[in-house]
Amino acid sequence: NLLLGCELTASTKSYTFQVDEEDNSDHILALSVVCLTDGAKDECNVVEVIGRNHENQEIAVPVANLKLSCQPLLSLDNFKLQPPVTFRLAAGSGPVHLAGWHRIMHREEASFEEDDDLSEEDEEDLPPIMPAKK
Repeated sequence: NLLLGCELTASTKSYTFQVDEEDNSDHILALSVVCLTDGAKDECNVVEVIGRNHENQEIAVPVANLKLSCQPLLSLDNFKLQPPVTFRLAAGSGPVHLAGWHRIMHREEASFEEDDDLSEEDEEDLPPIMPAKK
């Protein structure tokens, strides 16, 4: 797992996370925490996630509405996203910090015995697939 972090502000309202489509790997991006950081005003800060649906249409979904006096931090419990994805500060001036992790699973290392019908709960307990030592 690789750590991910970015900050959205009045001058940098969006951050796009993309991966190389040609690298023969599956990528999962998980968002853990969205929080206001030093210098934030007491205003509503709305963070949206912009991705693509199953018909490849762009969709924007608000994931956090933060305000210094009542909700300065939101735990998203590793909210999983499929890159490419854009985080955008739709309202407010921030700064809003986003933290999470990026997991890369190499397709050639996955065994054929893995069932696709594992429930979400079972997948959470599986250790990450690590590259083979050469």
